[in-house]
Amino acid sequence: MLVAVPAAAALAFATAGVIGLANSDAPGTGSLAQRDTAESLETQTAPSAPSAEAGKLLDQAQALGAAAGADRARKVSATLTVEVSDSEAVSRAAQDALDLTRSLGGFVVTSSVATGEQGSAALTVRVPVDKVQDAIAGLSGLGRIVSQQVTVEDRQESIDAFQRRSRSLLSQIALVNARLESASLDAETRASLEARLRNLKADLRGMRARLGVLRAEARMSTIQMTVVTPGTFGAVAPPSRIDRAVEEALNVLAWEGVLALGALIVLAPFALVAFAAWLSRRLYRRHEEERLLAA
Repeated sequence: MLVAVPAAAALAFATAGVIGLANSDAPGTGSLAQRDTAESLETQTAPSAPSAEAGKLLDQAQALGAAAGADRARKVSATLTVEVSDSEAVSRAAQDALDLTRSLGGFVVTSSVATGEQGSAALTVRVPVDKVQDAIAGLSGLGRIVSQQVTVEDRQESIDAFQRRSRSLLSQIALVNARLESASLDAETRASLEARLRNLKADLRGMRARLGVLRAEARMSTIQMTVVTPGTFGAVAPPSRIDRAVEEALNVLAWEGVLALGALIVLAPFALVAFAAWLSRRLYRRHEEERLLAA
């Protein structure tokens, strides 16, 4: 235990760090769940009329959606920076963005508004994928678009792969259960089958948890919006690669914690039974030794 527990913890942290660093690259690189197809369009332009840039951004979003396939699960994300006239306009734009998000059935992930002579705001919101175009249109109309990016990543192939693996695990669990029902098994074989059954069930729980994450990503799109004034353009910078790496690593650690807790809940009763058996055997041997010494 003194070696295995620290080693497992170190392995979990190392795995989270490697995956977080890998996923912190630009959109379209690898991901934890076999990022299948990722396409992105990004433009950096001088501030221009909201209507023209909003139309261009919507056209890009529609083109990417068509490329990914309307009937396929996909992760949609967008990043845009808009410029407003002054600090008061920053507060109004941030509040309007929050109201728009809620009206579309979405929710706010993070919100940061700085007021003063050079105000700025940074918002991260999530809206249903089928409402993302409405969200982009409404948010881009709050000011002059300075920069914009839309990304669509296909998730259907990963979902299909996890579903196939889940069905395979269910079949294996059924076979092991059928063998365990046989009365002719010796103690060693039964113990081996029970251990395999526990491992299969743990794998199945992990598969279902990851499937839930992928489906949640396919249901809700993520939009990051920055609002700046002419004198503070760039004051609220997008997340750096280190920030993205830390965020991805924390997500991986969270799921590792969930899986570890599930495994602990499943194995705890067996560990208690094993400890009770060991303690009983030890006490019995001590009693026998005392009896022999007394004789």
